[in-house]
Amino acid sequence: MQHLYYSRPNAYTASSTPNHLAYAQRHTPMRLNSYDHYYARNAQRRRPIATTAAPATTQEPALAGATDPELSKLSRAQLLELNQKMLEETGMEANVRQLISPVLPMSELRNEYGGGVFVRRIDWLVSQGYTAFRRSRGDGDCMFRSIAFAFVEKVLNAPDITLAVASAVSTLESTLPMLKAAGFEPLVYEDFYDIFRSLIDQIVRPDSATRERLDANLLLEAFQEPEVSNSAVVYLRLLTSAQIRTDEDNYSAFLFHPETGEQIGVREFCEAFVEPTGKESDHVQMTAISRALKINVRIAYLDGSGAGDSVEFVEFENRAEVVPSERGGFKAIELLYRPGHYDILERL
Repeated sequence: MQHLYYSRPNAYTASSTPNHLAYAQRHTPMRLNSYDHYYARNAQRRRPIATTAAPATTQEPALAGATDPELSKLSRAQLLELNQKMLEETGMEANVRQLISPVLPMSELRNEYGGGVFVRRIDWLVSQGYTAFRRSRGDGDCMFRSIAFAFVEKVLNAPDITLAVASAVSTLESTLPMLKAAGFEPLVYEDFYDIFRSLIDQIVRPDSATRERLDANLLLEAFQEPEVSNSAVVYLRLLTSAQIRTDEDNYSAFLFHPETGEQIGVREFCEAFVEPTGKESDHVQMTAISRALKINVRIAYLDGSGAGDSVEFVEFENRAEVVPSERGGFKAIELLYRPGHYDILERL
């Protein structure tokens, strides 16, 4: 099939510079209108669902497990607001911060806080070997972008790269039948899938245009380019939706509207809170994407929950026999969660 390459700005790349577009054209040929088709199909889904406002006298309960005296009196909404103000003050909000940053020392994260429990827990993470992190832009897609980048990075850094690439490609190929079973047309997901898979392929097979294999610098460059980075996000969002839709029995009891707390159906949840870009994600989405990609994920919760100065890790584990853990050197992806935001933890 002859491809018509996409060479004009679109919903994802309106702010791209000519150099960014040149990179996208060189590395990521797109079939014409693939983004337009996706956005037209999801235009209604990105509209917020009408909700009934809670009575003025209703007070949201404090964050579960927030036993630290400095934070225990704050509600979840207040913690989110506190974190958002910090993002804005440090220039990390959407459209200012890089989509994915270079590796940064944990001291930079530490400097964002004046002191108290958050600083002590950052110090605890450092003592456990987490001496660095990567920022992900706080645009509502940070969880999926972090997972996508870390997935490729783990393959790139695997002791047996050939085996890790083969395992990752096999996993990605196995997602296509699930996407079809969930009712997605190939035209909706195939370009996003192709771009994400091409990053994996380029680890062992040089790019046809540049003759370069993917390395750490090219991986970061790719994920700082909106055309590539957001394609990975969309693919993972669609894959997450497909996982939930095709396994309703394991998810339906846990689907609640994030504002009203009311239980909602699988289709409504996926169309409103999974598939649209810019929608924040939580436990359900993380469970689904980790199962779909057959990966283990460990999340350090720097959110004020728990007591003491240590950080609680929540693990999303899959069956060892289907996870290329030690065989390909593909160990767990590790993320850092702050209220409403995910970054990537790094051990150097």
